[in-house]
Amino acid sequence: MEVSEAVFEQMVADALDSIPEYLGRRMENVAVTVRDWPTRRQLAGARGMLLGLYQGVDLTRRSALSYGGTMPDRITIFKEPHQRLARDEVELAALVRKTVIHEVAHHFGISDPRLEELGWA
Repeated sequence: MEVSEAVFEQMVADALDSIPEYLGRRMENVAVTVRDWPTRRQLAGARGMLLGLYQGVDLTRRSALSYGGTMPDRITIFKEPHQRLARDEVELAALVRKTVIHEVAHHFGISDPRLEELGWA
């Protein structure tokens, strides 16, 4: 399933818009970007397809003394792996939403095991 860059970016934007407003307001110093594929460094030896990646200091580990003046955290959503997994545009949008929510949850300090328990892994 292939879509244009603009359509994919809109899917990511729609997924971010689906996050409840009270949580969205708490997202601090984080940039969300779209890339075609992860770099070797981003893969860091991971097996399988990497759909998204959170890089930064989650909100639960920040303090005024340890986090001031830092670059924004990054959430990267990878377009090509999503397209390879989805059969149609509806499935693609659902997969993008799940990935975005998964990575945003990491920003809030939620671990992969907990996300798996919640059905967002």
